[in-house]
Amino acid sequence: MTSVETFSRDIEILAEAGERVPTVVSHGLSVAQLVHACHEKTIDDGLAAVGASDLDRAAFDHILTYCAELRCEADNATCPGCKRRTEAHGIHSLDDFIARHKEIVVGDGAVRLLGQGTETLATPALAALEKTWSGENYWFWARRVLRKLRHGIRRAHIAGEAVAGPGETPAVVLMEPQLADNIGMVARAMANFGLDDLRLVAPRDGWPNEKARIAASGANYVIDDAVAYPSLEAAIGDATFVVATTARQRPLKKPVLTPEQAIAALRERIVRGERCAILFGRERNGLETSELANADALVMIPVNPRFASLNLAQAVLLMGYQWVRESGKGTLGRVTTYETPVSTGLNLGTDRPASKEQLLGFFAHLESELDRLGFFKPMEKRPSVVQNLRTMFTRMELTEQEVRSLRGIVATLALGKGRGRKPST
Repeated sequence: MTSVETFSRDIEILAEAGERVPTVVSHGLSVAQLVHACHEKTIDDGLAAVGASDLDRAAFDHILTYCAELRCEADNATCPGCKRRTEAHGIHSLDDFIARHKEIVVGDGAVRLLGQGTETLATPALAALEKTWSGENYWFWARRVLRKLRHGIRRAHIAGEAVAGPGETPAVVLMEPQLADNIGMVARAMANFGLDDLRLVAPRDGWPNEKARIAASGANYVIDDAVAYPSLEAAIGDATFVVATTARQRPLKKPVLTPEQAIAALRERIVRGERCAILFGRERNGLETSELANADALVMIPVNPRFASLNLAQAVLLMGYQWVRESGKGTLGRVTTYETPVSTGLNLGTDRPASKEQLLGFFAHLESELDRLGFFKPMEKRPSVVQNLRTMFTRMELTEQEVRSLRGIVATLALGKGRGRKPST
């Protein structure tokens, strides 16, 4: 490995097998190695795992910032295993990836994939190769580690954190958003439904913006990772499938999907390893037809035809709700240290439904007291009144505790307490 140039006192660009690799000066590790270790573990455990426990925190912050802000692009350098290197080599499919290798050995070697390159690669299974061939977005991981370094690990029930890895959810792309408050409310809606990749195309008031952070109401991790792009083309450049929302009919020969259909299509492609995005228009007038032309399909949300306009956060929230509904990963309400997931229907907690024995005992108690106090008059109506009472209480599906409470109420009303106590007759 030969030094080519020094980026700073912390990072230098080294030549390795014809590649320019951003390398941590003090420890001889690629930037990606450091990011990967600390993303998989806590920062301290990650640094210890790669023998960098003595790394100065200020230097570590600087290294992470270099990766998070993709400064490697200006240096024409890439790390092993990074998706940027795959893209730089013009590898756009698994077939391209195989062709660049001499041989890829699968599992115990019974299956071997032959290419036209010079390197040999081993993979445990074809399924693993399908998921990993394109490389990782280490810049995305670096942002997460940077947050941990600067702010500590947030508890999920207080501030939230991303629930999926890069590319596992569709990106939310806002076209020229005007108000920072709207961006913050979009981030909050995204966090509610497990979306965390927010992309902004030429936001009017610039980026980052503190007003957006305030409006996000705790969804700061979405705001922290949001990226502003100069153009729509740049924002969706890595996506293979884009759907765009619109309330107006357009003269475009494109599929028109409901939110349910759109999310199903996005999920199917994401499972295959594709990058996908949902494009939302401006607050004032939505998307131009020329912008919609860049999308693969249009999404139209069922609305009142006489009032079809939704605000930005509402539109994102509806699509996000459908996403989490399809994924099955949402919970009814929040889940914290003291609150467990609930399901639909009656939730009894630690109580149990009353048994028939307990109900019949309550009926006998109630009816005996009503008999004693002369409630059943005339007596020939007693059977029908008893039948109505039992039907009413049976329909309530009482719990054990509720039956005990009712029997206490009957006893108190029948006998009275203290000065109001009535003598038996």
